[in-house]
Amino acid sequence: MVLLRFAPSPTGALHLGGLRTALYNHLFAKKHGGKWILRIEDTDAARYVPTAVDDIRNALAWAGLPHDFGPGMDGPHGPYFQSERLDLYHSYTRRLLDSGHAYRCFCSPDKLAATREKLARTGSNATYDKSCLHLTEEEVARRVRAGEKSIVRLNDDNLPDRASPTDIVFGLLRDAHASLPTDPVLLKSDLFPTYHLASVVDDHEMDITHVLRGEEWLPSLPLHLDLYSCLGLEPPQFAHLPILLNPNGTKMSKRNGDVSVLDFMRRGWEPEGVLNWLALAGWGVHHENGRPSPPGTPSTQPPDSTTLMTLPELIDQFDLSSVTHRRNVLDPAKLAYLNKHHLMRSWQTEQGIAFQATRVHDVVKATFPHSLYTNVEYITRVISVLQGRITNLHDVPTLAPFFFVEPDYELPEARSVKRGLSADDYDHVVRRVILQLESSSPSTQSDIAVFLHDACEKTGLKSKVFMTALRHALSGMKAGPSLPEIIDVLGTERTAERLKLALSAHKTSNSE
Repeated sequence: MVLLRFAPSPTGALHLGGLRTALYNHLFAKKHGGKWILRIEDTDAARYVPTAVDDIRNALAWAGLPHDFGPGMDGPHGPYFQSERLDLYHSYTRRLLDSGHAYRCFCSPDKLAATREKLARTGSNATYDKSCLHLTEEEVARRVRAGEKSIVRLNDDNLPDRASPTDIVFGLLRDAHASLPTDPVLLKSDLFPTYHLASVVDDHEMDITHVLRGEEWLPSLPLHLDLYSCLGLEPPQFAHLPILLNPNGTKMSKRNGDVSVLDFMRRGWEPEGVLNWLALAGWGVHHENGRPSPPGTPSTQPPDSTTLMTLPELIDQFDLSSVTHRRNVLDPAKLAYLNKHHLMRSWQTEQGIAFQATRVHDVVKATFPHSLYTNVEYITRVISVLQGRITNLHDVPTLAPFFFVEPDYELPEARSVKRGLSADDYDHVVRRVILQLESSSPSTQSDIAVFLHDACEKTGLKSKVFMTALRHALSGMKAGPSLPEIIDVLGTERTAERLKLALSAHKTSNSE
């Protein structure tokens, strides 16, 4: 069975790159009838954030990406926190020490820094002089008994033949070992493993078949394959996902405070829109011949970066061989486009609109705390006339504030619209509609359209002047839903009250 893992560090909130990695693991696992594990790599005590694990789980739940095994979902591969697996790492470390593939290093941090500086001055690419490699077994044992702190290093003088590694996304990696540090550290002096040892041990012990992780770990792939070889273990298949870039071209990073998934949740973006956006950031381009493909993946035409896709559709069409190795800029305009169309898709049913109205309710209530028009049924009617204009549900209060509170005719937009109308024409339009509403109460949008046509004809004004004046009086805005839609939502009684308010404001402004 295909088994993958998403292994974030609890050093802060999950960011977009992490969510994209979790998503690709989910897509690949479900595409191939497999499962995936949420594993918490909490071996960096200095950077541990107590709330991070809950934040990560909440972000994954919001996105609709439930893990099959992990915290809260016990299974045969636990424990799922690396800090609870230390005995396992120590056991594998002893295997490496006993086989001569690793050794203890007692050098202090100051001595190591001085050694690196000395080697650099001589033009050497080495990062360590291997001085502790030549300690006798007796000397090592004596220093351990004396309580001296030590680290454990990989002995790169005693490695099996090194072949160039192959990655599903990046292909054959030539000269990959050249960038590795000299005798990389496997176990730190606090007895916690480095990422390299822990990830290899855990992936083997958990029977992981495919590792999908960020491109930042690609330089470490040859080291990890060395460890598999030293331990006599069969490695999983690796696919490194290209780095996501901010719109300004900088690398997206949790450490740099780039937007987290929680930010997108708070800002009202749809999880379907965000997943769609992230999935297509790097997936959708066929590559050169010779790229290895995972077994069972069909050769289909990949989607472009604005193809509207649900999670089931993403799973059905996902093809890891179509993931580009080029870094990708996350374009906010594409998110806006996809989010808008996912919203429009959800509004194709009454249940969909009602569900979204319950989500908008809190936003509207917070924006207009004293409004009498914030119940879910009313918001449902507002959404129904704003559908084609809403990019994000949080747009509703700003797109049409006049549905919830009286217009402020002194705002710049309202004053600008008013300047394009003569005072007499404005007065004539508003009075005409108030007068007709006293004897007529159209109940449907089509009836309202006929009503407005008749009122316009009776004013003798051009339709554009009539509509502009009436729109200003009802909304204080230049554009928005059609006038029949506005009146239908407001209701004829409230419309008449609104027009009287506009007429009063008009008289006040003319008298100043």
